[in-house]
Amino acid sequence: MASGSDGSKRPVHVTVTGAAGQIGYALLFRIASGQMLGPDQPVVLRMLEIEPAMKSLEGVAMELDDCAFPLLAGMELTSKLKDAFEGSSWALLVGSIPRK
Repeated sequence: MASGSDGSKRPVHVTVTGAAGQIGYALLFRIASGQMLGPDQPVVLRMLEIEPAMKSLEGVAMELDDCAFPLLAGMELTSKLKDAFEGSSWALLVGSIPRK
């Protein structure tokens, strides 16, 4: 991974689709904690969700923020494909039909 001018690693951008769903929700916390890319790799979570689920996604982002994960360098919440995938190094394509 590339390093910043101070020797620290640059954040890796990880896109998760269906981020407010049950599976996406579980993945986000594992990624932010370092379980996916390692205990010293900062990440920016790029979370994609359908428009009707954006309020739920905002709640998920608040929970991630409350956890104060030291590796979580940022979050991008969006319902737009271009914004979610632009600049991403990893993409976890999770999603399904919402429960009825």
